Amino acid sequence: MSLPEPEPGLVVSYAYLWRAEHQAGREEGRKDRPCAIVFALERAEDATIVTVLPITHSPPSDPSSAVEIPPRVKEHLGLDEQRSWIVINEGNRFPWPGFDLRKIPTTGEFHYGFLPPRLFADVLARFLKWYNDDPALLTER
Repeated sequence: MSLPEPEPGLVVSYAYLWRAEHQAGREEGRKDRPCAIVFALERAEDATIVTVLPITHSPPSDPSSAVEIPPRVKEHLGLDEQRSWIVINEGNRFPWPGFDLRKIPTTGEFHYGFLPPRLFADVLARFLKWYNDDPALLTER
């Protein structure tokens, strides 16, 4: 299984490190989870820097801090049937491919597929609002 090209909207399997975990001194996420790539920026040093947002089953305490994934999109991506949200008020930034990418046990792939363009546009716009208010919401890996 080869690594996919990092493209905005692609959902990958990743050991996401929550901000609270990072602040507590952890260096690696507790579990692998789907994460949506929102940025993939190529740098002159032949490195691509990727920003991912986590996908979780936990309902957000602040509804404006996450975007719910519609059931049809979850089915398209091969995710389970439980309700899920893309968290938009924190993210991880790392050089691609990074050591925290994980294979999906059921497929052996590193990615689930792409978010539909309209859903991705909504996620990106809402993330950028949070990010413009607080650039420190990204954890550098």
